[in-house]
Amino acid sequence: MNFAPEFLDEIRSRIRVSEIVGKRIKLLKRGNEFLAVCPFHNDTKPSLSIVDDKNFYHCFACGAHGDIIKFTMETEGLNFPETVEKLAAIAGLEMPSQTPEMRLREKRRKTLKDVNEEACKFYEELLWSSVGQDGLFYLKNRGLSENVIKKYRLGFSLGGRHSLKDAMRQKGIDLSLLAEAGLVRVSEQNREHYDYFRNRVMFPISDRRGQVIAFGARTIGESQPKYLNSPETPLFQKGRILYGISQARESSSQQKKIIVTEGYMDVIALAEAGIANAVAPLGTALTEDQINELWRLGKEPFICFDGDEAGLRAAVRAADRALPILKPGHSLCFSMLPPGEDPDDLIKRLGIEAFKDVLTRSISLADFIWDQEFRKRQTNTPERLADFFKRIRGKVKEISDRGVQEAYKDYTEQKIRQVREHLNGFKNTTWGKKSNSGYKEWNRRDLLDSGSSKINTSNVMAMRQKQTILAAFINHPGLIEDFGEALGYLDFVDPFLDKLRLDILDITSMAQGLEVRDIQDHLSQRGYDKEVGGILNSSVLRHAAFARSNASEALAKSGVRELLARIGKYQLEEQLSAAQKVVEEEFNEINWNRLTSLRAALVAVNDSSNVEDVL
Repeated sequence: MNFAPEFLDEIRSRIRVSEIVGKRIKLLKRGNEFLAVCPFHNDTKPSLSIVDDKNFYHCFACGAHGDIIKFTMETEGLNFPETVEKLAAIAGLEMPSQTPEMRLREKRRKTLKDVNEEACKFYEELLWSSVGQDGLFYLKNRGLSENVIKKYRLGFSLGGRHSLKDAMRQKGIDLSLLAEAGLVRVSEQNREHYDYFRNRVMFPISDRRGQVIAFGARTIGESQPKYLNSPETPLFQKGRILYGISQARESSSQQKKIIVTEGYMDVIALAEAGIANAVAPLGTALTEDQINELWRLGKEPFICFDGDEAGLRAAVRAADRALPILKPGHSLCFSMLPPGEDPDDLIKRLGIEAFKDVLTRSISLADFIWDQEFRKRQTNTPERLADFFKRIRGKVKEISDRGVQEAYKDYTEQKIRQVREHLNGFKNTTWGKKSNSGYKEWNRRDLLDSGSSKINTSNVMAMRQKQTILAAFINHPGLIEDFGEALGYLDFVDPFLDKLRLDILDITSMAQGLEVRDIQDHLSQRGYDKEVGGILNSSVLRHAAFARSNASEALAKSGVRELLARIGKYQLEEQLSAAQKVVEEEFNEINWNRLTSLRAALVAVNDSSNVEDVL
């Protein structure tokens, strides 16, 4: 839906930015402005400035910038129309008038939501009544507390064919609405309406605002299917909705993390264990729409499907769906459960820490795709290995975004080089045959099992490049003058490296002309060890002469420029493009300064010359 600029301006004029931001984070009054710890990066001190007079917030550390509309969208996971509707209600404004057709359609949708809400209340009441004890016993036997049962509004449907229908009729709800909402069906034999859900535990399915739009249900008897969802309706398209989205939205917007499981009970079991930021698709493989919905809540959702063949196939389909729509900073992580277990089983057997350990050992989308392609077919001959290289390169070509595709290409080619280096270790070995110097069978396990240092390491090269850049800034503080702006705009993703990046920028901003020893002393005061988490270790700098303390300033500058261009050029280009659009929409000093700063950062990175001995 399009909104007139005047209407949006009226919302902005009626609501202070500090009012909206202050509902999420603590504000510190500083003159006519407010300061806060920025929620958009791992902030350690207040760097977010909120300026009510000019209707914007701005983070001087990560560059986050916007108004109440953007802040609400990014922290609450709402889309644009939903955000405007919410803010208009706070501002006391009526939503703009629509066409008669739009008004009729929206009225019908609201009516169907009212019907679903009444049905949800009916199912909830039955669960806690004497006739719902079978359902309540089932849920409590699964380890669910009353608090979680009520939080997710679980209910129970009776075995009779007309229980819901009769109850809703007494409330004056027409059968046609019940049918349109998918709550009753018409018998083909006698054209009689009957309840769609019978003798089942009920799982209300809500939209992101918590409004009930459909139901999932699990039988507690022997009837099939075991799980049943509402049919698709004007409110509910199962390929676009995620179960648990409304409960997970607030938690995930605070943590910027979201976990994807296979089913309702996994989501609820995690909530029972204290993990509220979990969702599940509704009996289908993840769709592009659902992946985009996940990215609204977290940039790298954890895919944590069951540890069986079906779960692995679902994970592979999710990876295939995500690959073409990847965009800078957005991907998937894959968390592999023990064979035969789901999150609920694992938590019951070993506790929540075991599940958290699974998340800690997640692998990136790039590594997951590599591993699955590698396992798909034999690679024990030159021809078969060449086929694997061809297939994995073909996967990379499926990525639509140019910057992401280029990054995947660099990463994949590095792994291919690692395979070749690994094979060069078998100098006296032929392909699976015995040579005069002895016999060593080369097979898939050789490459996968040796992978902790070669094949299966997640983003080793990208991590090493980022470590090297930060080592160079520590050993050559003067680099800040040329590349400080570029470093400020990049996202290093890894929490430790990103915090170190921000600390280096903060330390160097306090005074000019700092020496290497000064930088290291300040870092030590902030809790870093002598080798700063290992990045000043000789093994990290062995192949990066430009980052060592004894390198010339010219070599250091050339090497850092080369690596910043390699890992950050497309990030900067994306941000520059977005900044240009912001300036076109609203020209002010803050927007213009950000645009010119990004331009300067990109110019510094693009002015590249070849350097030897770069990773």
